[in-house]
Amino acid sequence: MLEDRTTAAPSATAWPAAYPQGYAVVDVETTGLARDDRIISAAVYRLDSRGEVEDHWYTLVNPQRDPGPVWIHGLTNDVLRDAPLFPDVAEEFAARLDGRVLVAHNAVFDWQMIAREYARARREAPVRQRLCTIALSKALDLPLPNHKLESLAAHFGVVQQRAHHALDDARVLAEAFRPSLLAAAAGDVRLPLHECRPLTEWSDPAPRIGQQAGYGGYRPGSWRPSRKRPACPYPNPGRYEEGKRLKQGMRVAFSGDTSVERDLLEDRAVEAGLHVATSLSRLTSLLVTNDPDSGTSKVVKARQFGTPVVDEAAFGQLLADVEPADGGS
Repeated sequence: MLEDRTTAAPSATAWPAAYPQGYAVVDVETTGLARDDRIISAAVYRLDSRGEVEDHWYTLVNPQRDPGPVWIHGLTNDVLRDAPLFPDVAEEFAARLDGRVLVAHNAVFDWQMIAREYARARREAPVRQRLCTIALSKALDLPLPNHKLESLAAHFGVVQQRAHHALDDARVLAEAFRPSLLAAAAGDVRLPLHECRPLTEWSDPAPRIGQQAGYGGYRPGSWRPSRKRPACPYPNPGRYEEGKRLKQGMRVAFSGDTSVERDLLEDRAVEAGLHVATSLSRLTSLLVTNDPDSGTSKVVKARQFGTPVVDEAAFGQLLADVEPADGGS
């Protein structure tokens, strides 16, 4: 079934010489999305230059804090209590990444989490380039209904068995990446490779106001999906300006599908002091969408009002450093 949905592999002479010699398909599960969140499990599928699986590896990681959204990843304190710490698995993890392009779905997120863990361990992750499969699917113009991993998997006939389990997510992505790579090679498509700059030092940020020190704001049993949220306590400081930080009180709207659960993204935005808007108006500070060319009502209004637009990966980076509201600390 898989072969029916892929482009025939190019011959050895036709294979693009500029393509990488090997890939590390990675998935990490984490305690959340902020810069002080931790990895709780990781999986790597090593692939050769043409996307054939060489081997795979998986580990749990004790984050030494509350595991966060257990309702998503299923990893409780009891499961993680006897797991190794990240420094204990850092060497083996590095060996799986060394000399390869890191491949992930929303790769900037996985890379940032990995880089921070290595910096905390006073080491450097041996990754120099990353490739996001969301960007690759766009480059190939795949007819996907959204940017979720399950949609990419379904397009190539890959069966997902345990969503949000790092090993199964990495397997699914590896199986979907191979036909994507073959299609790219057959069409002489330039791979969307991006440079990775490892962190060389790290200091844990101070807990934000209202957060429990040492737990990044999580309390056992407190993390659960919620549609009804309290009103934002900060005034709207206006629109987001490209190249600057988000500021507490900004109104953020979301449109379309995201690779990370929408509730989780919205909860993290609220936790950072942003106002999550259900509709878009002239007062909206920022629209987050992975498909800015779509015709959704929010995207159309954003064009009309001149509202700034960023994708999910960029928003994740902005969330890591939100400026306090005027008069805040």
